[in-house]
Amino acid sequence: MEVDRFSSVLLENAVRELSSLPGIGKKTALRLALHLLKRGELEVEQFGTALIQLKKEIKYCRVCNNVSDEELCQICGDSRRDSSLICIVEDIRDVMAIEATRQFNGLYHVLGGKISPMDGIGPGDLAIQLLLDRVQAGGIRELILALSTTVEGDTTNFYLYRRLSGFPIEISTIARGIGIGDELEYADEVTLGRSILNRTPFYTSAQSF
Repeated sequence: MEVDRFSSVLLENAVRELSSLPGIGKKTALRLALHLLKRGELEVEQFGTALIQLKKEIKYCRVCNNVSDEELCQICGDSRRDSSLICIVEDIRDVMAIEATRQFNGLYHVLGGKISPMDGIGPGDLAIQLLLDRVQAGGIRELILALSTTVEGDTTNFYLYRRLSGFPIEISTIARGIGIGDELEYADEVTLGRSILNRTPFYTSAQSF
């Protein structure tokens, strides 16, 4: 049976919705839909309920903009972490990747993306003002720019550096153990951990571009 020819409108609708997810083609969406049909009704209901709750009830931490179940995420609420050290990342996947290295004990700031004029994403679309508010509040000694080593990531780094360079804080960037063009979430834990530990002042890194 060809993917574009369905014997059921209900199946076709399910495949269309599943294939709208990133990285899911119509053939994969069809396999997933047929797999769900074989599962028990309760299992499928739990699956659907989890997605609906995710959309309706998820919150964003009022401090760092990370996804959270509460107004304050578990990381920001952990008094054992160094609140004077902030690692700036694009999204929760990068937080998870860095946390997996167990080499970082500071806090995070999740921008929610990176500046990309081609995609219509400017500074106002990111949580940059929230970051500036945190810095202005005081108590921060170092900011680590841990964005992906892509053109968009470097553009965002330069923008943040210009906005933050007037504050009496150290601004560093992860070491270039992460290959040019790589996303943090795909880096192995050892390489990423060393990149955090061997971070360098941003102005030094910028001179190499």
